[in-house]
Amino acid sequence: MTSIFSGLPQQEPSRRVGFSGNIIDRRSESRHPDTLAAALADPAARFLILRGDEAVLGPDGTPLFERETAERIAGAVEAAVLLGWNDGTPRLALALPAEAAIDEALGRPATLRALASAAAADPDFAGPVGAAPLGALAQARALFNWHASAQFCGRCGAPTVAAIAGYRRDCTACGTQTFPRTDPVAIMLAVEGDRCLLGRQPRFPKGMYSCLAGFVEPGETIEDAVRREIREEAGILIGKVRYHASQPWPFPNSLMIGCHAEALSFDVHPDVDELEDCRWFSRAEAASMLAGAHPDGLGAPNPMAIAHELLRSWVEGRIG
Repeated sequence: MTSIFSGLPQQEPSRRVGFSGNIIDRRSESRHPDTLAAALADPAARFLILRGDEAVLGPDGTPLFERETAERIAGAVEAAVLLGWNDGTPRLALALPAEAAIDEALGRPATLRALASAAAADPDFAGPVGAAPLGALAQARALFNWHASAQFCGRCGAPTVAAIAGYRRDCTACGTQTFPRTDPVAIMLAVEGDRCLLGRQPRFPKGMYSCLAGFVEPGETIEDAVRREIREEAGILIGKVRYHASQPWPFPNSLMIGCHAEALSFDVHPDVDELEDCRWFSRAEAASMLAGAHPDGLGAPNPMAIAHELLRSWVEGRIG
């Protein structure tokens, strides 16, 4: 009997986007009050250090530091978040203040976007900041963003404290427990025959067009979110929706859910509050944008972004 998984690609499309490939064993359900102390006491423990949306890289280019060096860069490590374990070795993360100076002899900062872009530019990239460490850095950035926004109880307003090695926050007054959150975002490429729908926001780099996107709202399926967002932003009606890939996006703590969508109407009426422009592009035109060869200088999203994967998979006929 044919398996329901027959015909799927050998490599998941999600593996082609930035911040994927996180192999950390989180063990979030088996942590206890002493888990962090035990991890910090392990001489094999390694630390990731972030400063806002930047990661600190050591002189050898790796983002992993032994405890002694981590303390020299970030000070006390007791406030670390335990990401999990890699081959039984604890992986922890520390957050530096945005204004913190870094001794250049110990490390240098690099933006997470730049690191993901560098890895995506080379499909055979196997350097020290490869896919798995990038996924761990995204995990750390999203957790730090959550901790920053959950310092007070949403039920009674009292302060909260980190628990179970940073994977929970407990209210100091009413005891309410809060867990890390991920915000789902639908990002989609509407297609009709040999053309696709792309738009641009004013904040985009000059000439860049991308897929439309928006948060999934309460009581809404992913498919309905795709239909609603495209209707709201471009006035296009959508029929069938097909999931393609997802991407952790730690700016601040989202999961991008990438889909292709069947367009049922074709007159574009862009939401001018959201979009500077929105229009149809032929497959050949989209291919030239991906190749950086569009005659008008128009461009596609960065290769590390899921919007790039959605567009390229359609151009190359990898969606069915």
